[in-house]
Amino acid sequence: MRTNAQGIIGLQWGDEGKGKLVHLLSKDFNYIVRFNGGNNAGHTIVQDANTFVFHIIPSGILHPSIIGVIGDGTVIDPSVLIKEIEEANAITSSVKKRLLISNNAHIIFPWHIITDKINEENRTHKIGTTKRGIGPAYCDRVSRYGLRMRNMKQPVTFLKDLQELIAEKEIYLNKISSKPIHLDSKQICAEYLKYAEILSPMIKDTGHILRAAMKNNKTVLLEGAQGALLDINYGSYPYVTSSSTTIGGAISGTGLPPQSIQKVVGVAKAYVTRVGEGPFPTEQNNDVGKLLADKGHEYGATTGRPRKCGWLDLPALKYAVEINGVTSIGLMKMDVLDCLKEIPVCIEYKNGFSSNFTNVEPIYKTLPGWNTSITKCREYDKLPENAKQYVSFIENYIDCKVSIVSVGPDEKETIIR
Repeated sequence: MRTNAQGIIGLQWGDEGKGKLVHLLSKDFNYIVRFNGGNNAGHTIVQDANTFVFHIIPSGILHPSIIGVIGDGTVIDPSVLIKEIEEANAITSSVKKRLLISNNAHIIFPWHIITDKINEENRTHKIGTTKRGIGPAYCDRVSRYGLRMRNMKQPVTFLKDLQELIAEKEIYLNKISSKPIHLDSKQICAEYLKYAEILSPMIKDTGHILRAAMKNNKTVLLEGAQGALLDINYGSYPYVTSSSTTIGGAISGTGLPPQSIQKVVGVAKAYVTRVGEGPFPTEQNNDVGKLLADKGHEYGATTGRPRKCGWLDLPALKYAVEINGVTSIGLMKMDVLDCLKEIPVCIEYKNGFSSNFTNVEPIYKTLPGWNTSITKCREYDKLPENAKQYVSFIENYIDCKVSIVSVGPDEKETIIR
């Protein structure tokens, strides 16, 4: 097996700017593969002042030469996917001919969305889910109750299985809901059979296709959703997502062998944000946090929810680098810090490190800011000295090179070292 696959992994609580980097780097690859999550992730791309947001289609699909793959580890809402295909097709060419959907990916149904909303309402401690049905779909996958995209290719048995599931899920929903719930079997079956007709030509054994492609020296870029600190195993449990967001998820979510991944690019903001509930040691719930949010336009691409903002957390970043075997860093949104004379960064926790990030108290080191715009910089050496010192301090702490520095939202506003 050739080692010509690379991964792009978020290293914080998601929203690090992965979409921009995936779009920027994927033009040099043959395949771009989204390997985890569902339409609970929003990857934003700014190209020639136009903004595009992808939720389930791989972000590199805008390049007309690349083949996009939605991998084994994902869960798919067919209505969202079809709408996104149509939107992408208006921007670029022949998306349907260049998009492959894993036959092992699981299907999100209306009862998953209803269950998600009920569960979140009933929780004493809210998780802060997007209520898109992602978690319940993964629950059905693990409990072997789910239907896979491969089922859509057999309309007769798919209809039979769907009718049986609808009857069972209606009983279940009425057990957990305080209000009567009716699932319209006729309507749901008609809708999903239509989705199956549209999507079936794209549903393939994508693992086999990718392995064969790599044997023929084709290159593959693996796109992660969310971030390492939201990983179901290694994140701030229980305030995490429902899939494996680390590089391990790229293996189980694509069918590629571990040795095929040559490089892992970790993506981190120059500060930190978090959406939803859960611990956030360096959060600045004050004027500074509001300043970062306003200047960084920190609102969720999927939900529109405002993101909580805080100072860069180096112990958390080093942890994410280590568990992912990161080979280089893409440091995003450096320009958001332009207006600050001083920039505190967390260098340790008073009570020691905890991967749950609970009961920890950050200790800060204050670094000098550069207090000038860096958006027009295109070469690393032309950055202000204090900006370069900020990057060097991060590199020395996490023992990993920052190979990309983003100085603005557009793909052109990027420094490659």
